[in-house]
Order: sequence, then structure tokens, then C-alpha cells
Amino acid sequence: MIEILAIDDDRGILEVIRKALSREGYLVTVLDDPLKLKYEMLTKYQLILLDVMMPGMDGFSLCRKIRDRVDCPILFLTAKTAEKDLMEGLGIGGDDYITKPFGIGELRARVSAHLRREHREKRHMIHIGEVQFSLQEKRVFCQDTEVSLTKGEYEICEYLALNRGQVFSKERILEHVFGFDGDSNSSAITEHVKNIRAKFQVFGMNPIETVWGGGYRWK
Repeated sequence: MIEILAIDDDRGILEVIRKALSREGYLVTVLDDPLKLKYEMLTKYQLILLDVMMPGMDGFSLCRKIRDRVDCPILFLTAKTAEKDLMEGLGIGGDDYITKPFGIGELRARVSAHLRREHREKRHMIHIGEVQFSLQEKRVFCQDTEVSLTKGEYEICEYLALNRGQVFSKERILEHVFGFDGDSNSSAITEHVKNIRAKFQVFGMNPIETVWGGGYRWK
């Protein structure tokens, strides 16, 4: 399910946003105080709505703080329409503006359009079902709990996940993870996959599928 975060000091507007987008099937989290934002939770969202004028920290300042942490679209909610304000918001990493007061139809259309055409290269986080990869930190989370993987296990998971659906032979995976000069052989990949499956089994999952005669792929 697509998760959206909306931050605005006006609780009435937040309720309108929550109801409007929830009816579209999105899971909407609302926050009326930007200073209460938990930055470690940001990567779970696929789109963020930010009010520009907020006490404590305005939307532009917050965007500057989080833009390097997330890849998702950031849309500003604002009554400001001056060109210099619009240029500032886009220049610091915002993707679009929704001018207040806005209609529910416009809100839904803008959000839907950005989610449809969102092809930004993922540098920070990727989500596949209940599994999240923190690409910079080289960590994997399942159901918001970290999966304790070795370096080799992580590299195998990331390689397969970034190429989801493609089948890779053990030899191809070995070459990618350990390189030509690695001391391991292809049988080590079998053992690594076995260990990975055991660790995900704790969460009731088995994300790596064996394709007989072909190799492995991420489901």
C-alpha cells in the first residue's frame, strides 16, 4: 500500500487530506507539528505533502532537512503564489505546489499524477512489499524490524531486489557479490541463500525464489 505523509499546522486541512486520499486507497499519516517528525520513519513514505507556513519550522526549512533522506516527491501546500517563492521551493528539492485553498479533486489528481510518473533513481530506500532496503546504510528491514544480515547476504539481497523478477545464476551472483578475485565458489551462494531464507522465515517470508535450472530471483 502506498503511504503518504501530510504535515500542516491546520488540523482541519489535515483531516480533509486524510479523508480525501484514504478514499483513494492510500495510507495517510498526518502531523500537525513539524518539530515532532521522526526522521527515521521518513523512508516509508512514497509522497510527502508539506505546508509552507508553519510555526516552529516552515515547510521550506523542513524540505531542506529531509530532501537528502528521501527520494519520494515532495509537494508544498501554500497560499504563497509569488514566483520567487515558487522558485525557492522547487530549487531546494520540492516537486510541485498545491495552492490553498484547493479542491479535493485537484489534490487527488496532483498526488496521483506524481505517484504515476515517479521514476526517480532510488539512492536512499527501496520498498518491496514489507521489505525495505536502506541503500546508503546497507541495511534491510522487514515489518519495521531490521533483518540481521552479513555483508555478503546483504549484497545478494540488494542485487536480486534491485533486479526484481530477473533470474540470476549462482555464478552471476557470485561474480557480482565477490568479484572475479573472490575466494568463494558458487556453492557458497547456495549457503548464503539458505541463511537469508532462515532469517526472513522469522517474519513468515521467503523472498528469494529458486528457479530450477536457472538460479535465483527476488519474488
